[in-house]
Amino acid sequence: MSLNHKQTSYLRGLAHPLPTIVSIGGSGLTDAVLAELESTLGYHELLKIKIATDNRDLRKKFVQDICSSTSAELVQQIGKVAVIFRPSKKHKIKIPA
Repeated sequence: MSLNHKQTSYLRGLAHPLPTIVSIGGSGLTDAVLAELESTLGYHELLKIKIATDNRDLRKKFVQDICSSTSAELVQQIGKVAVIFRPSKKHKIKIPA
């Protein structure tokens, strides 16, 4: 699934007031973190993730790895915070066409 500009804008608006649900710390992207992301995406669809590293390239790699391993789409990444989206089977969030 690829998001167009209208869908991305809509999801960014929904994500703005959301709290950070998952934080990735000094241990990096472990199997436990990926399992937590997988289960959380099944419930929430839209997640705000905080990546606690100062290395910009490493943050970008973490987000790419998260999206590829969970089949999620990157909605936005600003600094240490990324927003990802993966529709669930129940489709709780109705995104515009």
